[in-house]
Amino acid sequence: MPPIVISTTLIVRYAETDPMGIVHHKNYITYLEEGRSEYARQRGFPYSQFEATGYFLLVSEVHIRHIKPARYEQSITINTWISEMKSRGMSFEYTVTDTQSGEILATAQTKHICITKAGQIAKIPQVWRDWHTPDEDN
Repeated sequence: MPPIVISTTLIVRYAETDPMGIVHHKNYITYLEEGRSEYARQRGFPYSQFEATGYFLLVSEVHIRHIKPARYEQSITINTWISEMKSRGMSFEYTVTDTQSGEILATAQTKHICITKAGQIAKIPQVWRDWHTPDEDN
């Protein structure tokens, strides 16, 4: 079964660029977070609801491969999907593309551990696991 891919489109802001006019590498982490947040919203369970249940997704690893720079005022799309679901952790994968051409600017992966408010590692709640399963009416 193919993964559920959620796309988030952003316009690169001036503050995200360096003196050469390209997106500074640190900002890609923010773009990935935007992609994950939109994934959660579109799958019907935004992060604010997660956190209200007393569970959190802690980022444990980030890997980014920069292929081509994004530039000021460029429209970019962050395509986000869940690539792995384990009992206590999960991974998201991403492509960052130029919105108009579809050209891949970067690829990325983030790994996450589920924790409680007290910081204890916990099993991922079923409602999060349901993200990984396509809606039956689609």
